[in-house]
Amino acid sequence: MSLPRLTFFALFAATTAGLIALFAGVLAPGGWTPVKLALLLCFLPAAPWLGICVGNALPGFLILVFARNPARFVLPIEGDIESGAIALRTAIAVTIRNEDMQAVLPPLARLLDALADPTHFTLFLLSDTQDPAIAAAEEAAIAGFPHPLRYRRRAENTGFKAGNVMEFLDHHVGEHDLVLMLDADSTMSADAVRRIVRIMQADPTMGLVQHLTAGRPATAAFPRLFQFGMRHGMRVWSVGQAFWQRRDGPYWGHNAIFRAEPFRAHCRLTPLPGGAPILSHDQVEAAQLAAAGWGVAVWADDRGSYEANPPAMPEFLHRDGRWLAGNLQYHHLLRRPGFTAMGRWQLVQAMLLFAGAPLYVVMFALAVVAAVQAPEAAPRGPIGWLAAAWALALYSPKLLGYAETLLFPSRRAEYGGAGRLAVGAAAEIVFTLLLDAPSYISKLIAMARLALGAKPAWLPQNRAERGVTWGEATRLYWIHTVVGITCFAPLAWASPAMALLALPFAGGLLVVIPFCVLTSSPAVSAWLRTRGIAAMPEELR
Repeated sequence: MSLPRLTFFALFAATTAGLIALFAGVLAPGGWTPVKLALLLCFLPAAPWLGICVGNALPGFLILVFARNPARFVLPIEGDIESGAIALRTAIAVTIRNEDMQAVLPPLARLLDALADPTHFTLFLLSDTQDPAIAAAEEAAIAGFPHPLRYRRRAENTGFKAGNVMEFLDHHVGEHDLVLMLDADSTMSADAVRRIVRIMQADPTMGLVQHLTAGRPATAAFPRLFQFGMRHGMRVWSVGQAFWQRRDGPYWGHNAIFRAEPFRAHCRLTPLPGGAPILSHDQVEAAQLAAAGWGVAVWADDRGSYEANPPAMPEFLHRDGRWLAGNLQYHHLLRRPGFTAMGRWQLVQAMLLFAGAPLYVVMFALAVVAAVQAPEAAPRGPIGWLAAAWALALYSPKLLGYAETLLFPSRRAEYGGAGRLAVGAAAEIVFTLLLDAPSYISKLIAMARLALGAKPAWLPQNRAERGVTWGEATRLYWIHTVVGITCFAPLAWASPAMALLALPFAGGLLVVIPFCVLTSSPAVSAWLRTRGIAAMPEELR
């Protein structure tokens, strides 16, 4: 095993084992009861995700601090990737379904203007729109587009997005060597596009390069706060993950480039047992491409690569539920032949991203039961250390991302200086703490529905900013609120100290309805923008 992989797995194992030991040490005083044993059994499968967070974040932070060019350090490429000639032909493929074309087309026009190279870059719009009225509006908008493009609309949505892309590769890609994959809300700069094309030219064994993406500057409070933390966390996470995964990396389905023929040959998806389609296609495609001997790597620099985030909490949690349904399907694939060990690890890691949610909810409920049963035996001192260690591990990517930005004057200046960065980080951390517990309840509800036979919905997404009314928020999140009151009321009665300790981590359940309304409020959004709180560098420029 290589040194980078040994480093990751050592950090992963030490963090996981250390947190399990600390957890057991908190529970052990006073003897083991059935409730305490149940708590420990729930924590055992949840702890590995915390180890993954630290295993990726700490190396990523050190590389960002000490490497001259972190992205090139973790993806060594020979030759000039900033100004070399473009030789390969690239199809810019954009998947659309029931989209607002007035939002989709202008960024693509700007990209083609900047590329100014119709010989090597061709735009394709791959439509899965089924509604005739929306399709007519789609075609009318395309008719006025200022650049040549190729457009086709499927009559059937067979295979969802993966089927859309594969049908394009089978019948429409033509003589193009590469495919730049964009979603409807993706934007990339011409420099970023040329850079990853040159990476593919420099290494003929590379099958796919995933470009790190950042959130597009947002005006609404919810995506503004979410992507402020995501940008710092993903930068650290992606550099650290690329450090040890190298050519066995992930694919996120957009803002990435791949070789058309190898992808067509090796990334075709076969149905799951029972005939159900694979929903979360991207990581399976990456694993199949790597198993065929092609490199799959991340360019861990987010300059010039952007995506939009959901405009409000309902859309965000709906997207999470959609991803959950897709990722949890991967358990069907773990024993399927044709994957490398790293490919299987990628599938397991994708499952762990969601699998811990019900365990956290059950652990909170069990902790309440334990406190009510024996309030005099409720753990005190050590549980504070456990809570701190747990939070530091879980949020280590974004915390180290903030630290890395603060260390460099040029990076701090991009965010308006240390003071403005600190205010944005504090606002985002509070936002995340209030969001996490409700999101765990939503994931638990989604898992329960799947277990009861509900079919996962893969519906078109709302990307437009909107306000959420008190009525809608109450209808969507009354269960979350009831769970919060049901747990906190007896906990506060039995052990006020335990209730105060739980408040930062689970208190979001008590205020989920106003949180949903306020983070979509135009007034709150305007207040944040006016004060520059959680502003992205692009906004400040």
